[in-house]
Amino acid sequence: MSEELKWISDGIDGIYEDMRSFREELHRHPELSSEEVWTSSQIIKKLEEFGIPYERAGKTSVLATIKGDKPGKTVALRGDMDGLPIEEASDVKFKSEEKGKMHACGHDSHSTTLLAAGKILNEHKNEINGTVKLFFQEAEETFEGAKRIIEDGKLDAVDAIFGLHNNTSFPLGKAFISRGSVCAGCDTIYVTFTGVSGHGSTPYLAKDSLLPACTFLLDINGIITKNTDAQKSIVVSVGKMVGGTKANIVAKETKLDISLRYFDEETHEIVLKAMERHAKAIGSMYELDVDFEVVPSTPSLTSDANMADIARNAAVKVMGADALMEHEALMGSEDFAYYLQKTKGAYLWFGSGNDTDCTYFMHNEKFKLEEEYMRNAAKVLIQTAVDFLNE
Repeated sequence: MSEELKWISDGIDGIYEDMRSFREELHRHPELSSEEVWTSSQIIKKLEEFGIPYERAGKTSVLATIKGDKPGKTVALRGDMDGLPIEEASDVKFKSEEKGKMHACGHDSHSTTLLAAGKILNEHKNEINGTVKLFFQEAEETFEGAKRIIEDGKLDAVDAIFGLHNNTSFPLGKAFISRGSVCAGCDTIYVTFTGVSGHGSTPYLAKDSLLPACTFLLDINGIITKNTDAQKSIVVSVGKMVGGTKANIVAKETKLDISLRYFDEETHEIVLKAMERHAKAIGSMYELDVDFEVVPSTPSLTSDANMADIARNAAVKVMGADALMEHEALMGSEDFAYYLQKTKGAYLWFGSGNDTDCTYFMHNEKFKLEEEYMRNAAKVLIQTAVDFLNE
């Protein structure tokens, strides 16, 4: 295995303070999914400064292209841009200035890392055999951004793609790069029980929807334990339940919003069918109408073993032999999975946590990450791209 390329390390170390400043400015101005207008404009300014050509895709995504001096394959590197609808409560000096919006998942650092990698790659085009694409992607949090880029045909000529994400549950200096399952697939399920409204004093003249909906909610755990193999992880969470309008009015309609996370497709189908069967059976018991709608969010994410090995070897070169950590796949979901349905690639997790203040997990109002992780992440992305193109 070849050694780490010195120009990669020197290049990123030389611009690291600029990386931090740029990331902190992005953090002050988070934008929600599909609204990343200001964020993409700041990225474009930097690409123009670096002399890297770019194009637009989707609604707000920015795709940059770095052509090496020699022809060859094409590799894409992806970093997402969107924030979350959360009021920040962290203690960082560069807290969000946008009310009710926060970079609580670290996408600001992902965009920054990708931009830094692009700058150094562009300065060393003579070291590259082929082409590197940079995908500054919109709307990961709503699972729409990757699909839009694919629909625009921007993945068609890509031979492999690599994505990155920070993780505060992993310590700084560690990387998790799985040779298989990485993240769970996700569906959102909307179940509506509809009966007949009436006066609270005479419920027998109405058809209450609340009690059957509550019965179904409690029944869900039994669906999992009695219908699926316990060794095949699946998680069902009812995140929202709304029914009724007033204490003395029998609730005509009750709605449940449900999140389903899975790895195994057969288990996934078993649970969906069982949930619909149980919901409609309970509805029938109480003479209600039941609407059961499944909205797929993203499939499960599985890295290509050979591509993962390229990234793992790159991480060892850059971060040392003890940098790689083993971990079970995460139950969270990622729309990067859509790219891997079209081409081969791998997903890279980098530790951004510590034992003191960077301890809150993603999507928490006190989320804070160790910015230093960006240094290694940028180096590993570059090394991975070069190694893939030069193999």
